[in-house]
Amino acid sequence: MKIGNVTLKNNIFMAPMAGITDRTFRALVAEHGAGLTFSEMVSAKSIVYGNKNTYRLLENEGVQPWAVQFFGNEPDILAEAIRKLDEQAQGEDTPCFPYDIVNINMGCPMKKIVNNGEGAAIMKNPSLAGQMVEAAVKASPRPVTVKIRLGFTPGTKNALEVARAARESGAAMVIVHGRTRDQYYSGCADWDEIAAVKASVRIPVIGNGDIFIPEDAIKRLQNNACDGIMVARGALGNPWIFSRTLAFLETGILPEPPGVSEIVKTAIGHLHAVVGRKGRVEEMRKHLSWYTKGMHGSADLRRRVNLAKTADEMEALLCEL
Repeated sequence: MKIGNVTLKNNIFMAPMAGITDRTFRALVAEHGAGLTFSEMVSAKSIVYGNKNTYRLLENEGVQPWAVQFFGNEPDILAEAIRKLDEQAQGEDTPCFPYDIVNINMGCPMKKIVNNGEGAAIMKNPSLAGQMVEAAVKASPRPVTVKIRLGFTPGTKNALEVARAARESGAAMVIVHGRTRDQYYSGCADWDEIAAVKASVRIPVIGNGDIFIPEDAIKRLQNNACDGIMVARGALGNPWIFSRTLAFLETGILPEPPGVSEIVKTAIGHLHAVVGRKGRVEEMRKHLSWYTKGMHGSADLRRRVNLAKTADEMEALLCEL
């Protein structure tokens, strides 16, 4: 699959997720076959102002290709942020470059983002959506893509209009989360609406929403509702959703889910990679909860993990499984 001038390994992507898709997690899902990974959501304004915490979100472990997801609502600031990253990429000490694809967030439903007129609030202004894409296209040699929702409310669905505005302004791909902003992550994603967007624009359309098991991904790909799919919550504690789905598409046989020993081994590797880089265990508590969900004794494990102070303590608890 190609997005602009970038060739991807496949059309099954890992969604950008705040607090989740750091460089360690992206490396893990890429190892399991994700065709494209995305940074956590990055403030264009923070890049322009040189916020050091924002730059940490751009670190990468050699995973290619990958995309940086920007958020903001000022076309000129977005363009400046892109140019500033490119200028800094020419320096010797840049742990975060190069990236391959620009992605503009027009779908985040969180109140603090929307109240600033960013994220899903841009869905209310298709003209601004087009201006954001146009500014990014002029500033970047990379393909520019957008991630949108079906609309802001059920009564104001306008994904078709926003997708067309993005395409006409030079977007190389549109990713559609099949919910409105008001739904957040509740209810069911509407894949008929995603298919309608695919039918209306002449660029790749990626569908997102309710992909929790390989069968979900396979169904959406085989139904031709989109050109590819994006996995979000379905990959939490479950990077195997990529490798198992790809294996089925290649062979027609769905591999068995991983056993407890494989899950624990992967979780321990993830644990030490994160703690070794960030120096704290708190971030891994949620990941270990996802890895062990449904296992015998997982409720007690979560309680004890939340009390653990070191990676070694957490590893010992996992080994008890």
